[in-house]
Amino acid sequence: MTGLLFTAAILDLAVVWKLIQLARDPRDLPLRAVTLCLICTDASFALGLDSAARLVDDLTGPGSARLVQNALLLGAVYCLMCFYLFSAEERERAGRRARWEALPLASAVIVLALTTVATPVGLRGREFATADMTATPVALFFMTALLYLIYALAEALWWTWRYARMSLRPLSTGLWLTVGALAGMVVANIGRLGIDVTRWRGAQVPAWLHDGTQGLLALAVPVFIVGVVYSGAAMRMARVRVWLCHRKAYRRLRPLWDALHHAFPQDALSRVPTSGWREFLFLRGTHYRYYRRVIECRDGLVRISPYLAQQGVNDGTPHTSLASHLRHALRAHANGEAASSQAIAVALPDENSLESDVWQLIELSDALKPHARAR
Repeated sequence: MTGLLFTAAILDLAVVWKLIQLARDPRDLPLRAVTLCLICTDASFALGLDSAARLVDDLTGPGSARLVQNALLLGAVYCLMCFYLFSAEERERAGRRARWEALPLASAVIVLALTTVATPVGLRGREFATADMTATPVALFFMTALLYLIYALAEALWWTWRYARMSLRPLSTGLWLTVGALAGMVVANIGRLGIDVTRWRGAQVPAWLHDGTQGLLALAVPVFIVGVVYSGAAMRMARVRVWLCHRKAYRRLRPLWDALHHAFPQDALSRVPTSGWREFLFLRGTHYRYYRRVIECRDGLVRISPYLAQQGVNDGTPHTSLASHLRHALRAHANGEAASSQAIAVALPDENSLESDVWQLIELSDALKPHARAR
């Protein structure tokens, strides 16, 4: 039961995440295909639960839940094939190929519907493990579904393996997880097909074959879901890490910014402030404030640099001494003392990068912090 709940939770989260992405870019055909794949998988998984299956059968008749569940599962692997088609081929050519690939899907679903009608009412609602495979319509139902699954999953496996070899992390990690999951699904469904044929002929199914296919399928499904969402989640986590670094730097720059902003309020970059909850939901707010604070600190140091030059400050002045000189320079500016026209560069970065520049400002701000005044 715990495993079912875990799989359902992963499916639901994956569907919500992809729907959010699709709402931002509804014309993205590969994203549309993978979103439909996850929706069909989620709905099929839900109908596989006994309570949901009984409810559907009570409303629409015996066997309906089994028919819809398997049709959704076939639709999921079809959408997975379409995802690779739209990713690899030109839009018009991919659309034409997707329409051709819909023919085997439609044929399989028609066979599922016909065999459901031909199955005696008392045998319609049973699942794979308990179905009476000696009844030919029942056996044909499951064999048809499994044959299409094997075909579609093998196609998806080939495309995934091809792209995984050409991709870089974190995308390649997600693709290799998907390769392993799809390979497991193909093997498991071949095993299930062998079980179907064995039961249809009235022979005893080996326990190792039954347990092996069930265990492999139970492992492959959640791994597949993780693989599909891994790259997007990894990039999102990387953005969160950058957001946390910017937020931390923004706060550590506060003492330096306070001192310079008090002396030169006219240098503040005007921008409509955003609320805290919007910054949390939309990470851009913190990035905007971070870059603005860095720029304002640099502008303030350029303005105060003539006063620092009079005190003999140079590029090699340590941050602790520079902080002391900066306090004297700010007092001189506040008192209206004259300054030389010579401007100097202070707290220069060791490397030509924004990160190195910000680190120099942070060290100066930290040196200034014990003497910072309350807001």
